[in-house]
Amino acid sequence: MSWAMDELEARANAQLNGLYELNERYAAISVRETSADDLVTVDVDGVGALTGLWLAPGANELGGTRLGELIVATAALAAQRAFAKRALITEEFNESFAELLDSRPRGD
Repeated sequence: MSWAMDELEARANAQLNGLYELNERYAAISVRETSADDLVTVDVDGVGALTGLWLAPGANELGGTRLGELIVATAALAAQRAFAKRALITEEFNESFAELLDSRPRGD
């Protein structure tokens, strides 16, 4: 193979590896949040989906409506934190990918 083809293959592999790493970092996001009164604890993943829910003793004394509102509010806060992590990961990826693109040889 010529040097140009080797360079092209190396760059393509670096870009592909970057995408795999991005996907792995997204998949690894997990946020746990507990309500201010410590009655509800939730886990969410990187897309804000609920992956765990724990209710402390006494949570049922809130009543169904209030408990539901507390679960949703706690999950929403956890999702916001997960989205912030996702945004940071995306920003880091975009910067590194831009550097990779900027370093490519220019054809004349």
